[in-house]
Formats: sequence, C-alpha cells, structure tokens
Amino acid sequence: MGALPVFRWRLAPDGYATRRQLRARGLRPGGQDVAAQLERPRRRRGPLVAYLYRVEDAKPVRPMTPAKWAALAKANTARRTCPECGRDAGYVIPTSLGMCTTCAYPDESAA
Repeated sequence: MGALPVFRWRLAPDGYATRRQLRARGLRPGGQDVAAQLERPRRRRGPLVAYLYRVEDAKPVRPMTPAKWAALAKANTARRTCPECGRDAGYVIPTSLGMCTTCAYPDESAA
C-alpha cells in the first residue's frame, strides 16, 4: 500500500467524503480503507487531519432493528437513573458526580 494522497483543507476533489459527510448522505464506509486525508494547518501545533473515503465504494447505513432500538432505550434509561436514589433524573447523570444533583447536593435542594 502506497502513501495516502493528502489534500489541503476544503480542497478535496469530488468523490471523497469524511465519515460524517457519508452519514449525512445515509452511507457508511463499508469496510473500505481510508482513501485520502485532509490536512488543516495550525500554528504552533501539528495539522488537523481528517480521513476521507470514496463515496462510490460506500454502502448504505444499516437500518435500526427493533432489538437495536430496545437496547438503545435501555442504555439511555440506565444513563438517567441515579445509582443512589434509583429515580429517573430526567437528564443524563453527570459522570463527574456519579449521581443526580439532588443526591449530590442535598442541602441546596431543601432551600
């Protein structure tokens, strides 16, 4: 495998896309290797790099199955459930606290 072609930021030719751009079109890389890369120069640091994939080799995104939807809902519920009081906080529990704000700051909620 040879070296990847490198393009300047915003100057990639048509036919290449990042993962995010593929996803916006309803596509995924589909197992293909990185075809090229973009580099955005920065001062005092190394360049920002974005990997590009060929659009014609991309495959459609796999549809969500009922089992995937159920697993996603279960995971999101677990992220909202406080391990201290066991209630659904109504928001994702911050990992920095590890519990809902009511349990983390009990004095402030009573005021």
